[in-house]
Amino acid sequence: MFGLGLPVFIEDSRVPVFLSYFSPIKIGAITLGPFVFSRGKISERTRRHEAIHWEQYKELGVLLFPLLYFIFWIWNLIKFKDGARAYYMIPFEREAYTNDKDVGYLFRRKHWAWARKKRNDS
Repeated sequence: MFGLGLPVFIEDSRVPVFLSYFSPIKIGAITLGPFVFSRGKISERTRRHEAIHWEQYKELGVLLFPLLYFIFWIWNLIKFKDGARAYYMIPFEREAYTNDKDVGYLFRRKHWAWARKKRNDS
């Protein structure tokens, strides 16, 4: 598990519950640095989704990743005028949602994959 450099998973956490008050979506799990906080038991798909975010964190650093995440969300909010759509259109989320069903994705994921994705933002 740690050979892949996976984050530390923390189940039954109140962190996602609290952060959902400030979010346009109900947060089930969230990656904050090397930790993933989940409302309940973490499914394998959610583990993969959040592990993809951890890879993004490692590429950008624990300061730049959240800063870019927020900037992308604000940009998308202005563009789409819908908080939930703004969230789903963040490049980091697009990579994670596109690949979280793929069991082998983390083994063959290319660096900066979130930036290489083709966009269909309309």
